[in-house]
Amino acid sequence: MKLTAKARYAVMAITDIAVSSKDGGAVSLSDISVRQDISLAFLEQLFGKLRKAGLVGSERGALGGYKLAAAADHIYIGAVMSAVDEEIQTKRCGDTGIGCTVKGAKCLSHDLWQAMEDHIEGFFNAISIQDVIDQKFPQICPDIVDKAQVGKLEASKAQASTLEAAE
Repeated sequence: MKLTAKARYAVMAITDIAVSSKDGGAVSLSDISVRQDISLAFLEQLFGKLRKAGLVGSERGALGGYKLAAAADHIYIGAVMSAVDEEIQTKRCGDTGIGCTVKGAKCLSHDLWQAMEDHIEGFFNAISIQDVIDQKFPQICPDIVDKAQVGKLEASKAQASTLEAAE
């Protein structure tokens, strides 16, 4: 699975507005283009979609540009990705209701990939633009991390027991 440039650049650009906007003022796409090294033409395409989704507003004139339609802590990465038509897709069958295999059945690992897709979507839907600025990212799967830590501890104990037995 790989996120496209649409998703990455949209998040980068909206975060740039949140950081660069002075008193909620508009930020020009040309300024974002220079700071983030993103093509101006590509930004124009993205911002048409972001504006249509209600995530940004535009202002015309010499000091015109784009500004956030809500506070940075109320705009979530999942919404930004959805606005630019980015989908998290981890299964080869997609969400069509048709199975993964030629015979129309779910493949043996289908539920694994679906669970991963759900976790990724949950992760992006839990992170706001303000969280990106503050570098605060939630731990969505603490039970998995706990299991991994227990597994490492058990492996260390087993290794220590083996070394003691060898002495």
